[in-house]
Amino acid sequence: MTEQPPAEKKSFKEQYIAFLIAFGIIGLAIAFVIGQAVSKVVSSFVKDIIDPTIGLFLPGSLSNMSATVMGIYGTPSEFKYGDLISNIIEFIIIALLVFLAYKVLLKYKLVEDKTKPEEKK
Repeated sequence: MTEQPPAEKKSFKEQYIAFLIAFGIIGLAIAFVIGQAVSKVVSSFVKDIIDPTIGLFLPGSLSNMSATVMGIYGTPSEFKYGDLISNIIEFIIIALLVFLAYKVLLKYKLVEDKTKPEEKK
């Protein structure tokens, strides 16, 4: 048996930084923070701009829209479908922004296009 030369001893900090870089954790963390910021902006846009605009054409604000149904034992249940509609609008806007960001990354060839069939070599 031949002896292996001793591996370089790295400090805990150096090992941790190498781990973060190797697994792309730093990029993921940055994307998470940016995603949270975009989500807050979109939520505010929907709540403060879109809901009142839709409210111009409907009785009251979109977020206040609800339906009350009497239960079997005479207790009312309120279904707030206006909040659901607001959340669906937020989801559609965020999905559109993610798609547009993907298109920009494709344009600058920073990501690979997985929608095209692969060519056989």
